[in-house]
Amino acid sequence: MPLYRRLPKRGFNNRNTKEIVAINLSVLERFDDGATVDVITLIEAGVVKNPRDGVKILGNGELTKKLNVKADAFSAAAKEKIEALGGTAEVI
Repeated sequence: MPLYRRLPKRGFNNRNTKEIVAINLSVLERFDDGATVDVITLIEAGVVKNPRDGVKILGNGELTKKLNVKADAFSAAAKEKIEALGGTAEVI
């Protein structure tokens, strides 16, 4: 049997993929009303340990506070909920 059939097959690893950390809106409830939330404050609060290639805010959960959120990406639902309360969702 030829060598290429005796060796195990290996998968393809894309070097250009990005690992993005996803955070739900319900996690942002721990911050004070009117606070500015960015990646540095998320690390200090213990929400994110390693931001990897970016942080994306997802719209799962309820938010009751006006926050100024700065992240790498937002889902449409998350951006809508943040702005409905008078906060801002800024992409950095």
